[in-house]
Amino acid sequence: MRTLARSRASRSRYATTRSVAAGYSSTSSVPTRRHHYYERFHTSSFASDVTEGDVTAGEDPVVRQSAIDALGNMNGTVVAIEPTSGRILAMVNQKLALSSGAQPCSTIKLSVALAALSEGVIDEETPVSLGGRSRMNLTEALAHSNNAYFEAVGRKLGFEKVQYYAHQFGLGELAGYHIPGEQLGTYPEEEISPKLGGVGKMCSFGEGISMTPLQLGALVTAISNGGTLYYLQHPVDPEAVASFQPRVKRHLDIEPLIPELSDGMAGAVAYGTARTVRLNFNEESILGKTGTCSHAGTRFGWFASYANTDIGRIVTVVFLQGGRSTFGPKAAEIAGRMYRNLYDHNFFVAGAAGAISTPNIEKATTSTTPQ
Repeated sequence: MRTLARSRASRSRYATTRSVAAGYSSTSSVPTRRHHYYERFHTSSFASDVTEGDVTAGEDPVVRQSAIDALGNMNGTVVAIEPTSGRILAMVNQKLALSSGAQPCSTIKLSVALAALSEGVIDEETPVSLGGRSRMNLTEALAHSNNAYFEAVGRKLGFEKVQYYAHQFGLGELAGYHIPGEQLGTYPEEEISPKLGGVGKMCSFGEGISMTPLQLGALVTAISNGGTLYYLQHPVDPEAVASFQPRVKRHLDIEPLIPELSDGMAGAVAYGTARTVRLNFNEESILGKTGTCSHAGTRFGWFASYANTDIGRIVTVVFLQGGRSTFGPKAAEIAGRMYRNLYDHNFFVAGAAGAISTPNIEKATTSTTPQ
């Protein structure tokens, strides 16, 4: 009888454990093991010799060295742009910077926000329902990179409008003007499958989209300068710098919307997902947007930002790829180190930052425009 009782007790414990593991409720105190899902990454977050092969003779040496020192041994690229001309001041790890890009993650929210503001779907203070009684406005949604907010806004806009504005802002086309080796990111012609999240996931994570660091840099340049979307140019030598002329791709009608967007970008750095900038730099106003996501065993970390200063205004894009050590706040931390390096070299002081005279801004014609 004792043997039979032990057998029944054993079966009872087994059944209880199995039911808990299967997700059923139980009042039993039998301990069970929880199974956690850990994403596996196949790309290293670290790399050496990332500057090998870079063409640097036409770059600003102070900006370039500041970017190299900030990036360190991380597997990534840093692109720095003068927003009043579209000149690339430094491009560290040009092979990666000029590649076909990667999923933009939450940085796509800048494009979606501008689209929604342009269409009057929202303004800065419009409360958007996140489910239940939870609501959020644009400033907080950008600062904290809230996915539910941008999924809801994306569905209100619909795919056709989201796609239209994305193309207006330069996604799906070359950002540079005759930059050797530049590859093209992709923007879908159709909404991705509902099984993948549809337009909502396109607007919150950039699902189905491939964006390049140069495309993101060109968009943030337009945000920082009031709406001029420049072709980015990368002078290859001092002669090209001396004869540099900016080329305008098109003017975006976003200037009245920028104050509504910039509060959220400032909030990201002040108290949101990009507050790691402030680990190294607090002296000037920095506005930006982070992004973190993964695809096919590689995690991506983005941070696009600009220094909102009178002197030394600069746009910076940090893009990282790798594993668990790669994420948007890490990219923001690197940008903070770069701004610190620039500050320590008096980049934001009158007379110290090299300003380019741009009396004749050339509008590129369709006959010479790379697509």
